[in-house]
Amino acid sequence: MKLLKKLIAALVLVPAFALASEGGFPLDHAPDRGEDLVALQHGAKLFVNYCLNCHSAASMRYNRLRDIGLTEDEIKNNLLFTSDKVGDLMKVAMSPKDAKAWFGTPPPDLSVMARAKSSEAGSGADWLYTYLRTFYKDDTRPTGWNNMVFPNVGMPHVLWELQGVQVPKYVDEKNLHEPDKVEHKFEGFEKIKPGKLSALEYDNAVADLVAYMQWMSEPSQHTRKRLGVWVLLFLGLFLVLAWRLNASYWKDVK
Repeated sequence: MKLLKKLIAALVLVPAFALASEGGFPLDHAPDRGEDLVALQHGAKLFVNYCLNCHSAASMRYNRLRDIGLTEDEIKNNLLFTSDKVGDLMKVAMSPKDAKAWFGTPPPDLSVMARAKSSEAGSGADWLYTYLRTFYKDDTRPTGWNNMVFPNVGMPHVLWELQGVQVPKYVDEKNLHEPDKVEHKFEGFEKIKPGKLSALEYDNAVADLVAYMQWMSEPSQHTRKRLGVWVLLFLGLFLVLAWRLNASYWKDVK
C-alpha cells in the first residue's frame, strides 16, 4: 500500500518535472480573465492587429466574436481587413512559401495554441503569458530577437513597440556543489528603449491577449462548464431517487 502511494505521488509530480525540463524558465501565472468581456474584446483587437498578420486562426470565424459582446458593425469597422467578410475564417494572405522563406518555417495556426501548450507544459495560458513578456534583444539571431521561454525562437517580437526593447541581466554565482565553477544566473531584464506602454500596462495587454487566445481555443468552454454543473446536479438528484426507489421496492422482500 505504501509503495502504491509513493507511485501515485511520483506520477502527480511528473507534469511539474516536465515543465521544469522543457525550457528551464519558470512560468508566471496568467490572470484569469475568461469571464471579462472587455478584456476579451481588447485581446481580440490585439490578436487581429499584431498576430493575424503572420499567424492564422483557421478554426475561428470573425462572426463568432459576437459571443464576447461585439456587434457585427463593431467587427466590420474595427477587426476586419479590407477584403474580409464577417463570416470568413481568420486566415492570412501570406503564402506558406513566403512564410518559410522569411521565417524558416510557416508560422503555426493559433486557433488552439492555448490548449496545445496546455498539454505540453501544464497551463497554456501561463506559457503564453510568460512567452510574450520575455522577448529580448539578441543581435546574434536572424530576427534580432530571442526569448527566455522559447530559446532561439524564429519569431520576431511583434509587440516590441508596445513593450519596448529589453536585454537580460545576469549575475555570477559560485556553484554550491562545485566551488570552482561560476554560474550565470538570470536576475531580470534591463529596459534599453521604452515602449508605448508602461510595464504594468503591457502586462495587462498581454493578459487580455492570452485570455482571448484561451477563449478562442474553445469558445463554448464556459457553456460546457455551466452545463456540466447542471448535469451533475441532475445525476445527484436521480441517484437519490433511484436509491429510495430501490429501498421501497425491496422493503417487503425477506
